[in-house]
Amino acid sequence: MGEQNIFDNDTVFNDYQELRKNDANYNIQLEQPAMRKLLPDLKGKSVLDLGCGYGGNCVDFAKKGAANVIGVDISEKMLKIAMAESTDNRIQYIRMSMTDIGELNQKFDLIYSSLAFHYVENFAQLAKDMYRKLNEGGYLLFSQEHPLVTATFDGLQHYNKDSDGNYTSYTFSNYGQPGERVTSWFVDGVRKYHRRFSDIITDLSKAGFIIETVSEPIPEQSAMEKLPNILQKEQIKPTFLIVKAKKYSGIF
Repeated sequence: MGEQNIFDNDTVFNDYQELRKNDANYNIQLEQPAMRKLLPDLKGKSVLDLGCGYGGNCVDFAKKGAANVIGVDISEKMLKIAMAESTDNRIQYIRMSMTDIGELNQKFDLIYSSLAFHYVENFAQLAKDMYRKLNEGGYLLFSQEHPLVTATFDGLQHYNKDSDGNYTSYTFSNYGQPGERVTSWFVDGVRKYHRRFSDIITDLSKAGFIIETVSEPIPEQSAMEKLPNILQKEQIKPTFLIVKAKKYSGIF
């Protein structure tokens, strides 16, 4: 089964557009800065962006010198905007599920994905597919919702506050029960998949990847100054998990 196509829902698509127009959001202030720090040198490289959305990262890869970039997304609405606003003669957009990347007829030096893998049911298979699609020495760099976020069956985040309204702790459950979670995000019925941290790392290792970096990003000072009341929660519990891994089959 491929990932759920939630972004072609008119409500989700329109509300998500409004969210991303405001730079006071988690993606821009927390996740993207952490991802940019881990990017390898892209000069002359080939890049596959899984769940590319509007294509903003694809344009950034081209600006950083990538020789060719393929952006894959299951959403027709997202790709329509990408093809209109995020263009470069080195970029190609393809509408497909990221679980079908075996159909692509080339290999890549970087496979990148921002906040998409928690929508994929069979991560172990995806890890194998990505390993096969990387050139020797190529990198996988992805972010996803942290397993502490995806754990609880209701799919919601449960922060606790003191009498003054300050965030003090976080309550979660069901961590040890991997599987589907159905939650609300602009609309009801959004399907995500919870995996324990150990499941994620083990699936990558079994596929053949060498894990180079695992990051649970905390806000930079500039972000804290912009969103102090929101990002203080990141001192209690991380929202994102970022992994950078490498394909290397040689002898150490």
